[in-house]
Amino acid sequence: MAARPDATPSGTILIVDDEPQNLELFARMLQKQGHAVLTAADGDAALDLIRRQPPDVVLTDVMMPGRTGFDVCAAVKSDPKTRLIPVVLMTGLHDGSSRIRGIEAGADDFLAKPVNHHELGARIKSLIRLKRFTDDLDNAESIIVSLALTIEARDPTTEGHCQRLADYATRLGANLNLPGDQITALKWGGFLHDVGKIGVPDSILLKPGPLTPAEVEVMRSHTIIGERLCGDLRSLRRVRPIVRHHHERIDGSGYPDGLRGDAIPLVAQIVGIVDVYDALTTKRPYRQALEPARAFAELRAEVAKGWRDCALVEQFIEMQAPELRAAAI
Repeated sequence: MAARPDATPSGTILIVDDEPQNLELFARMLQKQGHAVLTAADGDAALDLIRRQPPDVVLTDVMMPGRTGFDVCAAVKSDPKTRLIPVVLMTGLHDGSSRIRGIEAGADDFLAKPVNHHELGARIKSLIRLKRFTDDLDNAESIIVSLALTIEARDPTTEGHCQRLADYATRLGANLNLPGDQITALKWGGFLHDVGKIGVPDSILLKPGPLTPAEVEVMRSHTIIGERLCGDLRSLRRVRPIVRHHHERIDGSGYPDGLRGDAIPLVAQIVGIVDVYDALTTKRPYRQALEPARAFAELRAEVAKGWRDCALVEQFIEMQAPELRAAAI
């Protein structure tokens, strides 16, 4: 079944749901935004349609008779011909295990039922933009950037964060005369360091106030989830240590493994430092942005606590703004 608007569509969306009223509701929402809409009432019909007429985005319910939304997602992501099609899972299940199952199936995003039509439109628009990008640049670089942009799209306060980290990290690596393969790892590590946050619920990721101890543990799990998402891809072999270890501290008080000193990969230490700096110098829901000199002072305070390598921090400060170095003392 297919319904298409008269105007040139922004993208083609496949909606999969066994409830006819849901198909009609979501189709109406997306058609109003100028998208072409395809619909399928079950997983088998969806996969058949995807093979014959690949959409730009698949929007699927999770709980369906026969093939579930998890099954549809896993099938799409396991096929080299369709694995770059973004898949959004819609679910009323709010337990962590369901979200992890979706991540393992390869889901690009999640929407909680009942679905807010403004959020639906924003998420679909973002994913179509990413799909266009991967269509134009079907290579490892475009996939990495797309993953990073998917994470950023969930939180408007972090817009540009991954690009800035990639820039900071590669510049610092170059100043340290690191070999080319490590510079490349820093670039992709800057983009992908927080990819595991796709497994963190919005209620925690976007919470404006302090997190509870239980919420902190969920947030910290993004390092492990991120490493798992990188999988065994050869192109990401040097990036995985950054994704897992960029929150370690040299005194062993970091996470997830409590590594100490040189046991923490140098590239992970670099991304950890520039991540703190960028977080401090950009506005977040819980505080205003700090001036660079204040951020430098905070980094030096972390050195004094035994969290950061002094030489790396001083090299970064010198690189960023030599004229502010004295002001930060």
